[in-house]
Amino acid sequence: MGQNHIKPDWTSDDARPASDADAGKTVTILGATGSIGKNTLDLIERNPQRFRVETLTANSNVRELAEMALKYGASHAVIGDSALYAELKDRLSGSGITPAAGPDALVEAATMPVDCVMAAIIGAAGLKPTFAALSQGTRVALANKECLVSAGDVFMHEVARSGTDLIPVDSEHSAAFQAIENLNIESVERVTLTASGGPFRTWPADKLASATATDALKHPNWSMGAKITIDSATLMNKGLEVIEAYHLFPLRKDQFGIVVHPQSIVHCLVEYDDGSVLAQMSAPDMRTPIAYSLSWPRRMKTPTERLDLAALGRLEFESPDEARFPALRLAREAMQAGDPACTILNAANEVAVESFLNGRLRFTGIAEIVEKTLNKAQRLGLPNSFKTLDEVLELDRSGRELAHSLL
Repeated sequence: MGQNHIKPDWTSDDARPASDADAGKTVTILGATGSIGKNTLDLIERNPQRFRVETLTANSNVRELAEMALKYGASHAVIGDSALYAELKDRLSGSGITPAAGPDALVEAATMPVDCVMAAIIGAAGLKPTFAALSQGTRVALANKECLVSAGDVFMHEVARSGTDLIPVDSEHSAAFQAIENLNIESVERVTLTASGGPFRTWPADKLASATATDALKHPNWSMGAKITIDSATLMNKGLEVIEAYHLFPLRKDQFGIVVHPQSIVHCLVEYDDGSVLAQMSAPDMRTPIAYSLSWPRRMKTPTERLDLAALGRLEFESPDEARFPALRLAREAMQAGDPACTILNAANEVAVESFLNGRLRFTGIAEIVEKTLNKAQRLGLPNSFKTLDEVLELDRSGRELAHSLL
């Protein structure tokens, strides 16, 4: 079993008391120009008495980063691309906002003292800044699943060492967190994550090879970035989320499952040994789990659509089809093999998804490249264990090189 140290203490019935200290919390957003970052800023803008922006970061969207920093009164703005420093500095001239640029500046931004760091940099690029954020020992709202998929035990060991409150932002993991919190974890028999099924849920297998990027980016329920949307189309996203859940919650690997739920209203089901099943339900809007990660253990008002179950009429569930969507099988096999296999899985998937979006790979080729990369890594005898972030990053680099060679 992995290092599972998500807060709160699962053996305790005590929750942190609410207090006036919740007012004026400072927040750093790593990845402010992405979907999670923008939704976080929307909630902060609606709750100016509760939250204040300290630092905003982006990879290369310097114009939008500067506009956000000015609008939300940030103290610091950091762009990942060092070549854009002069432009950022010029756009912020006279504002009093401190500009910075480069990978090291992103890591430094993550360590600036705040009450909460929203870790929303997508992909393995978010590993170093998110690890750095743990050094504060306060709160990290985790929207970067690669920290747990690529570096599971190493990351959770650092969470435990630092005493950080790690609050999941993915809708499914937030739902599980809410359904399990302050209950007897020993009584949980199964945690089932729901999947919308993506845009190809009803497509026949022989049609999937011809699916275009435009087709794959038409998610039926969620508005997300391109990488996550493609992962949802292959169902790799759900496989990655099962790995993530295993590291977040102190349960066995065989206690996590997946069910396809096209409406995306039920986000997770937690089954207990007395036959009870607790489900968290909400409209498919990321502001609900983001709000909970910011305000936990309290809740905060959001503008999200309220459920009208009578109008919905019915909720549908079906088993996932691993024959049409082999990414689920690959993720499960990698989880069983251990953390290094998950690192290779994630690295190969990132390379394959980028190739698909660039028109160099057909849709069904994504899972094929991932599987070939995993098999070749095993034949080459790549490391089957790691203890440090540097070792994780080196294995991630090797996985990407293998995937590129197979393209």
